[in-house]
This record gives sequence, C-alpha cells and structure tokens, in this order.
Amino acid sequence: MTVIDYDLEFLEDGRHIELISIGIVCDDGREYYAVNSDADWDRVKKHHWLMHNVWPHLPLRGHKTGLVTVGSKTEVRLTEPGVIDTRNTQVKPRWVIANEVRDFIQAAPYVELWANYGAYDHVALAQLWGRMIDLPEGVPMFTCDIQQERARLGLRWDELPQQESGEHNALADARHNQTVRRWLAEQEARTS
Repeated sequence: MTVIDYDLEFLEDGRHIELISIGIVCDDGREYYAVNSDADWDRVKKHHWLMHNVWPHLPLRGHKTGLVTVGSKTEVRLTEPGVIDTRNTQVKPRWVIANEVRDFIQAAPYVELWANYGAYDHVALAQLWGRMIDLPEGVPMFTCDIQQERARLGLRWDELPQQESGEHNALADARHNQTVRRWLAEQEARTS
C-alpha cells in the first residue's frame, strides 16, 4: 500500500466546490502542486477569507505587501492583491491538473488517500474527472480523515503536531497532513 496525503484549497458556496489549488505528497517522496488557471478569480477576490488566507500563497504578480496591525499584533499582509501569475508553471488548466493528478496517483501501487477534514477535499478531487463513478482506475473512492483518526485514538485537536508555517498553502498543508498522519500512526503503535 502507498499512502498519499493531500490538501485542496477551494471556493465553495454551498452548492459548488471550485478548485483553487492542490498539493499532494506521497510516502515514496514525490510531491505535486498546481493552481487552477480556470478558477473564477473574480469570485475568489470577493471572498474575504480566501483573500486573507489562501490568496497570499498563490503565484501572484503585481501584488504588494506591507505591515498591518491586527489587534495587538503587527503582521505582513497583502496591501494590493495583484493577479494570478498565469506565466508561472504551477498555474495550469483544470484538465491538465486532472491528468497530472491521475498520473501521480496511478504511479503508485494500491493507494490510500489521507486529508485533514477531508470531505470537501475528496469531492473536489473526484470532480476533477466529473462524477464519482468517473474516477480513473486506481483513484480511491474515499479519503481517510486525520480528524476521524484523532478522535478514534481519543486525542484532542491541540495534542496534534502544529503546523509551523504555510497554513492554507495546499502543498504545505499536504506536507503537514503527512506529518500528522505519521505521528498518529506512532501514537497508535505505542498503545498497541
């Protein structure tokens, strides 16, 4: 079995889940990251949370950062959002991402997918190819969830390893998911 940890950043409105970016890491050492050039960037720019948390991690051009005071803390934040840098090689059409993700997953023998709070991630992943029944061979129909495993082991959220940086960058989040999943497996092995 080969384990793949992943994370997607997406725009969702209660009816649709639209891919923004995807990060994947495999236990065999491979990694993948892409940004969906077909995303509705005008809608993303109207979404405060995405602009604050996800946008700064995307390949941008024409953006500016500055120091902003938030409560009692001073943080570096985007002061002008800029635009997605479509010349960046990580920015690709959705159909290209679908093909590359399929090839990434199929390059490994029997695959187990893991994500953190992964329900929407799995739906957005599956939608790369259309309906759930359209999943390519070798792409699992479900994702194991870090939070479900944490709860099964009787652990609290604050007991898990904390992410040092890059939160809401899909690749950094996928790497952290791998770290947490491996840590959870160690915890289970210690109690067995």
